[in-house]
Amino acid sequence: MTVTEIEPYRRVSAGRAFLGVLGRDVAVTGKELGSFLSQVLVQPFFLLFVFGKVLGELGYVAPGYAQLLLPGLLALNAFFVAVQAVALPLVIDFSYTKEIEDRLLAPLSTRMVAVEKIVFGALRGLIGSLVMIPVGYLVLDEVTWDLGGLPISALLLVLGSLSGGAAGLVIGTLVSPRRINIVFAVVVTPLLFTGSTQFPFLQIGTLRWFQVICALNPITYVSEGLRGALTPQIPHLPAWVCLAALVFSCLLFGAIGVQGFVRRALD
Repeated sequence: MTVTEIEPYRRVSAGRAFLGVLGRDVAVTGKELGSFLSQVLVQPFFLLFVFGKVLGELGYVAPGYAQLLLPGLLALNAFFVAVQAVALPLVIDFSYTKEIEDRLLAPLSTRMVAVEKIVFGALRGLIGSLVMIPVGYLVLDEVTWDLGGLPISALLLVLGSLSGGAAGLVIGTLVSPRRINIVFAVVVTPLLFTGSTQFPFLQIGTLRWFQVICALNPITYVSEGLRGALTPQIPHLPAWVCLAALVFSCLLFGAIGVQGFVRRALD
């Protein structure tokens, strides 16, 4: 058998190995479904309840604010659940448990193991975002969506989750265990409040310096894209801008994260 004839078998084997490793991670998540759902639902639920329900009933937020808030929280969950699903386990695997060595023994290149981490984080982020939809409809009274925007919304959530998974890979491979708590406090917390999840990006033009900071946050483009697709009456960025920014974010974080993963794996 020639090298040309063997190559398809190698590709099939690598593909099956990739799906096998991914399936193992998904199965572990299934066994921990209760703790996973509580992790992804508690904080967004209370944000929805307080900002969308309580403050609305008291008259401290404008009518229709729930329409603006829910897409932002979907974006927030898509990105942050993916970040946490990749970053924290990687820090532990590389430093304490050394479980990552089992993954590196799979018939996959080191780069593909890193990509699997991103994809798995993105799957968790996507699930974490989707489970917020029925919660939002149950908690909020004023939510109506343009159903024609669902296809573009699905694409935005996938890209936002992949971007979060790639960002988690960057954090998990570049940050030492002793500093991971500091990084989450100094980096992740500001991302939480600069992703245009609680306000429209275009309407903060009077705070130009803050708008520039928000423009550097990938979550902004998921939030704005979802608002444009589901609630087009709210001012929003054009869909092509959001898609282009998220693709760039995935490529940038992915390249840095994969390179960092390879370096840590070889150490």
